[in-house]
Amino acid sequence: MLQLSIAGRCGRDAEYKQTQGGAELCRFTVAAEVGFGDSKQTVWVDVTRWGKGAEGLANYIRKGDPVAVTGEMSLREHEGKTYVQCRADRVTLLGSKGDGRGERKREADNGGWQGQAPADLDEPIPF
Repeated sequence: MLQLSIAGRCGRDAEYKQTQGGAELCRFTVAAEVGFGDSKQTVWVDVTRWGKGAEGLANYIRKGDPVAVTGEMSLREHEGKTYVQCRADRVTLLGSKGDGRGERKREADNGGWQGQAPADLDEPIPF
């Protein structure tokens, strides 16, 4: 297993889905910049978070939000292009752009969570 840790901004709003078998998942992309100066480039990672709490997580992640993700990395080939994928074990929302709250953290790990988020987001929210 190859572990990946990435911090960047969400490229689109998270999408919640259920498979025909009833498995829950949340999908989104993360863009992270690597390198510096003239060699700076953006790496896009397709992230999928499976299991309990996927629906709750999808309600929080919006395009442009800073997020950190840790999970198992894989590569996918399609029409001559290589895509980086991550099956997320942990998702940390670092705050929303323009939310005025600074870098408050909300975390999602394998513990699973369902229900309403607490009003005070200084505490991690397990998804």
